Amino acid sequence: MTTTTTPRPPALDAERADLLATLATARASLTATARGLSDEQAGTRPTVSALCLGGLIKHVAAVEEAWMAFATEGPSAMRHDLPDGVTWADLAAGTAREVPQWAIDHRNDFRMLPGDTLDGVLARYAKVAARTEEIIASVPDLSAAHPLPEAPWYEPGAVRSVRGVLAHLISETAQHAGHADILRETLDGQTST
Repeated sequence: MTTTTTPRPPALDAERADLLATLATARASLTATARGLSDEQAGTRPTVSALCLGGLIKHVAAVEEAWMAFATEGPSAMRHDLPDGVTWADLAAGTAREVPQWAIDHRNDFRMLPGDTLDGVLARYAKVAARTEEIIASVPDLSAAHPLPEAPWYEPGAVRSVRGVLAHLISETAQHAGHADILRETLDGQTST
């Protein structure tokens, strides 16, 4: 009888394990707010903001995916190019004659669009999370850094390390988990805890 063994992924060092565990905890807090909701409820905007629970989860998944691409590919993975003749001021004021696709995608990440389901949103987030863990396990050095792409929300010349990317993702996910708790409580009185 022949037996085969599946190669095991390398053991994570303590820092990577701690950072990924903290991110997983923040993710769990966020996704718990959607437990038991219908697709319609996940797309409901219960406050004056445009936020809905499904959209928040879509947004956090998209942000995590983009930052992991940045960690592996550098600033070209997160380009924020503007169409010819469009300025950042035009875009901010809503007067741009053409809105770049990345801005449309970003706006749509906060919404449950036709065809979106809560199960689909959660499955995509789980896939993104699994990919993040693979990337972090394989990156040779958490101190490896890339310059941030040109955009008005980044300081010119700033850089971010893989470690800094993880810290940002933990902060962003935890912040949105708090937003999600408010949305869920507004919907039906429930919270993630």
